[in-house]
Amino acid sequence: MDAYDYESLADRVILVTGGGRGLGAAICKLLAQEGAQVAVVDVNRISSSKVADEINQAGGAAHAFTMDVTDEQAIIEVLQRTVDQCGRLDAIVNNAGVDVTIGIREMETSDWHRVLATNLTGPFLLAKHGLAHMSSGGHIVNIASTAARRAWPNASAYHASKWGLMGLTHALHAELRGMGIKVSAVIAGGMRTPFLLDRFPDIDVDLLQDPDNVARAVKFVLTQPAQTVIPEVMVLPMKETSWP
Repeated sequence: MDAYDYESLADRVILVTGGGRGLGAAICKLLAQEGAQVAVVDVNRISSSKVADEINQAGGAAHAFTMDVTDEQAIIEVLQRTVDQCGRLDAIVNNAGVDVTIGIREMETSDWHRVLATNLTGPFLLAKHGLAHMSSGGHIVNIASTAARRAWPNASAYHASKWGLMGLTHALHAELRGMGIKVSAVIAGGMRTPFLLDRFPDIDVDLLQDPDNVARAVKFVLTQPAQTVIPEVMVLPMKETSWP
C-alpha cells in the first residue's frame, strides 16, 4: 500500500458491524458517500440488505452480510467473503452492541455473557481475524460509549463491556502501531437511535445527537495522515446535561 491515500476514503474497503440500523447504518452511508466500498454486516439479514441496497441505489458500493459477532467461525467466513468480493480489507468498524437494562440481582448470568460476548469479545475476534487480511495502513475503529467514562445504575454488564473495550482499544493501539495498523475508539454520547429510543420511549430526544454526527467522527479518525493516529475521541450532544 505504498500509494495508500490515508486522507481519502475513496476505494477503501471498510467492514461495519451492526450496520443495519442506527449509528451503524449512518456510518455505512457516510463512508460510502465518501467513496469507500462498504461491507454492511448485521445479525439481521433484512436490515443489512436494506442499507446495502440504499447505498447501491444512491451510486455507492456496498455488500450485505449476515453475521453474529459472537460467532467466531462466522466472523472468519464473512471476513474472507468480504476480501473475495471486494479485493481486500482496509478497515473494520466494531459498532455492534447490546445492553440489558436491569439490576445485578435480577440479571441472568446468560445476559451478562451475551452483553460481554457482543460488545467486547466480538471486537476482539474481529481484530484477531481481521489482521490476517490487513496490511500496513489498516485501521480498527471501536465504537465505545460514555458508559466507559462514567456509570449509572442497572447497566453493570454494559459498563463492564465498554470499559473493557477501551482497554482493548488502547492495548491494540500499543501492540499494532509498529506494524502500521491504527486502532481508535470513538466514544459516543447519547444518540437518536433505536438503541436508546426503543428501550426508553420517554427519553427527551432534544438532549440526544444525530447519529450522522458521530459517523462524521468515524470518518475523521479514518482520514488522518499516515503519520498520525487518534487513539480516542469523544463526541457528545451539546445539550447532554449528565456529562460535565
